[in-house]
Amino acid sequence: MSKKSGIVILGIFAADTAYKAKRLPHIAETLMGSGFTLGPGGKGSNQAIAAAKAGGKVTFISRVGNDPFGEMALAAYAAAGVKANVMKMDGVSSGAAFIFVDEVSGDNAIIVVPGAAGLIGIEDVDANRAAIESAQIFMTQLEQPLEAALHGLSMAKRAGVTTVFNPAPARAIPDEIYGLCDFIVPNEVEAAELVGHAITTDEQVRAAGRTLLDRGARAAVITLGGRGAYYHTVDQSQFVPAFSAGNVIDTTGAGDAFLGGFATAISEGQTPIEAVRFGSATAAIAVTRPGTAPAMPSRAEINALMASS
Repeated sequence: MSKKSGIVILGIFAADTAYKAKRLPHIAETLMGSGFTLGPGGKGSNQAIAAAKAGGKVTFISRVGNDPFGEMALAAYAAAGVKANVMKMDGVSSGAAFIFVDEVSGDNAIIVVPGAAGLIGIEDVDANRAAIESAQIFMTQLEQPLEAALHGLSMAKRAGVTTVFNPAPARAIPDEIYGLCDFIVPNEVEAAELVGHAITTDEQVRAAGRTLLDRGARAAVITLGGRGAYYHTVDQSQFVPAFSAGNVIDTTGAGDAFLGGFATAISEGQTPIEAVRFGSATAAIAVTRPGTAPAMPSRAEINALMASS
């Protein structure tokens, strides 16, 4: 059997339209904003670009519309070095996202419409069986239909591929999915949704990690924003502090940056704790820049931050 290599990611592309303002408008109210950006986004797409820029060999499975946003997606993959196993569809628009960015804190609120990627199904996973089964890492999320994510994780797990599941956006998931996760990687909001309690104190974080393992995951990585991240298995539990790379401008895509860096490090044989640190450094740089995919740092930038910290 040939050696497994590379990272395969199943997810959506959405064109990010980001608006910076002091606050969200109320119904029937118009506010003047202070900034606007348009660029490639979508959780899976962002993770693919982050992983490729961090040095990973990446294949991305998705669907886009045959429209200008779809062309934007394909151009972004070509520029980042992502192999795009992406279906172009006539008569359906590419995905798009409305992103509000608080002009003071950089925090964000997002509405996503998956468009063509909302039609991703089991057939897309089956069409990419060879790529998934020969990969070292398979990663997916919940912006595309759950059935496709579940099928991809199951296929990868049966083939001995390391699986990374990002349960985002936050929602209830079937119990069977936990046993398919070598790494389940929620943020604190998503973890709270899954376990049914707040993720505020360190003990609450530890309790969430235990619950995720009790349900069948082999390892839990809970990202905690500026507090860093928490790694938990039956043998090891550790808080990993966050890096600082400068002033936080825009937190949109921070989790995707983390996951792209984390998956790249795991694919290279780094230990999980080393991979959490690598993912954290990737995210720390990304939040100092506006946008999502365009904010993802290069391998040289990640290495430089880690060496200086």
